[in-house]
Amino acid sequence: MAIERWIFTLIDKTMRLFLTLALLLSLTVAKAQSADEKAVAAAEKARFDAQVAKNADVLNQLLADDMVYVHSNGNVDNKQTYIQSIKDGNSTYNSIDVQEQKIRLYGKTAIVNGVCYIKRPLVDGKNNDLKLRYTDAYVKKGNQWQMVTWQSFRMPIQ
Repeated sequence: MAIERWIFTLIDKTMRLFLTLALLLSLTVAKAQSADEKAVAAAEKARFDAQVAKNADVLNQLLADDMVYVHSNGNVDNKQTYIQSIKDGNSTYNSIDVQEQKIRLYGKTAIVNGVCYIKRPLVDGKNNDLKLRYTDAYVKKGNQWQMVTWQSFRMPIQ
């Protein structure tokens, strides 16, 4: 009986140790975002918010001077034409909801892959919303992350 009790105690302690190590490992694997990842995520959110609010000043700060913006329909804008399209109301967003986002850093360059749902004004009384899978890239210039390119394609809205 004493040996059986000792074996069960040993198994119990081993299992507790294993579970504790597994928990610690999972916390390490699910590490927090780095400061640069957080900064890129904040820049991306600020850019989406500025697009909705038609805030050209914020967009001017967040978009690189040589930015290339490839829309989901294949149209291409540079920084000036894109900001002007927002000011003129040609690109109108009621809201932009990020559904997925993965940020990868390569020195002073960040690649963002994501999915977003864009609510837009109705056209002829019909839904004009978009669900996009996108890739964009940011480059750190000084302390500022600026978007240098965007490319997206439409996904089915379910």
